[in-house]
Amino acid sequence: MTDVTPARPPRRNFLTTALGIGTGVLAGFSGGAWIGQSARRPPPPQLTGKKRFDNKVVIITGATSGIGRSAALAFAAEGAKVGFCGRRTNLGQEVEQEIKAAGGEALYVKADVLVEDEVKSFIDKVVAEYGGLDVAFNNAGITLEKALHDYSAQEWDTVVGTNLRGVFLAMKYQIPHLIAAGGGTIVVTASSNAIATQARRSAYTASKRALVGLVQSAALDYASKGIRINTLVPGTTDTALVRRSAGMEGAPDAVWRVAASQWAKTHVPGLQRMASPEEIAA
Repeated sequence: MTDVTPARPPRRNFLTTALGIGTGVLAGFSGGAWIGQSARRPPPPQLTGKKRFDNKVVIITGATSGIGRSAALAFAAEGAKVGFCGRRTNLGQEVEQEIKAAGGEALYVKADVLVEDEVKSFIDKVVAEYGGLDVAFNNAGITLEKALHDYSAQEWDTVVGTNLRGVFLAMKYQIPHLIAAGGGTIVVTASSNAIATQARRSAYTASKRALVGLVQSAALDYASKGIRINTLVPGTTDTALVRRSAGMEGAPDAVWRVAASQWAKTHVPGLQRMASPEEIAA
């Protein structure tokens, strides 16, 4: 999940803003009006045809949608054997079939990063299937937006457990395989929330900021083993998770695109649009 741009003066919450725009757009459609705003997504980055990951084994957590899904497709397009997990079997199977239909290699394993045994089993299955591990992209994450005192302890634990503990578990079981291979690379998805955030994101922000510290320390633990560990810190990205956070998961795609475009024009400096999952994957 990557859903906040760098710090700037106080602004309205994304949820409130997007819902307000969405309601207005729906009303405009029903009255036969068209909102004259560009809502087109940027074109996906062009694949170069290079095979930088030919015969490399890549593991990805949280790859049934969003950035993880785009990364799985991009790694496979460059020759990687991609093993990935997620909780939604139907989406996982769709991604696996899409990769195979394009001539790539992929293995989907249903796993929840909150469950240690499932994380270990997932990683062991991929390594057994493909004979090793070269790259890990630990991307799984969730959010729940509330004022701090409104979180239940279980809700807090679920967000922090998924985003932080889930990465710890993945790395715990990936690193021995990377050591055995003589080195490799781990990338962890944090968020621009790790740098600057806003109200109602205390659990998410705490977990993403903690990931930066985790990676900084782990990078020192394993540098001498030939393992590079880095943090990806994206800004607001147009993913299903962001759409759910805005309360617009059930809205028509056209309505969402207009709402997101309107929001980004005042909340994303410079580009004035969200990033696409494909851009972050690239």
